[in-house]
Amino acid sequence: MLSGSDLGWAHMTRFSFASKILTTVVSTFTSYYIHLWASCFPDKPLSSPMPSFDGRVVQYPSFQNLRDYLNWRQVDCHINNLYNTTFWALVQKGGMLRTEAEETLKHLIVHAQGSVAADKNEILFSRFGMNYNDELEQFRKGSVMYRDVGSTSPTEQSATKETTPSKSQQGEPSRTQKEKGRNSRRKAEITLQCTDLIRDEFWNARPWLFSDR
Repeated sequence: MLSGSDLGWAHMTRFSFASKILTTVVSTFTSYYIHLWASCFPDKPLSSPMPSFDGRVVQYPSFQNLRDYLNWRQVDCHINNLYNTTFWALVQKGGMLRTEAEETLKHLIVHAQGSVAADKNEILFSRFGMNYNDELEQFRKGSVMYRDVGSTSPTEQSATKETTPSKSQQGEPSRTQKEKGRNSRRKAEITLQCTDLIRDEFWNARPWLFSDR
């Protein structure tokens, strides 16, 4: 996880970080990508041209906007992975040429009367005995990385809300309190999960991800 970033999400060639400094994100990510390549692909040494990445900064006005962005990314991850899983099943298990597999999937879109996703699932199951839901969540949902400051269960959170004064009662945190909060985040363990970001459960159990303390 990058310094100064509490949250990140990744799938295939798409990587997102909640950070304010674009140059730090791109340069740090590129250097670690190259550094760790050999440990992941020992039989495929890097050669010129070396990997490089571009980046862009999007300033979201609220945490809900950030959640909406991650929701879109996760839905897009599912759509792309279902397409790719079906495409390669047709090629590798069905003996189709790539152009034939592509035309087969295009035909689904042109003649769709219901869910195209349902049609792809039907191809996987009826032709190849594959249940898409058995695919690894890493590929269906992507990977989320965050600083695990301290997770609580929904029940514990409910009890805390009942016993903890509201922010208006407490007043704004002092500079010292804010600094302690930042230090706590920097020292927190980095956790990697492949989980549902669209529902509320993930966020309700990790309120520090959208807290300024």
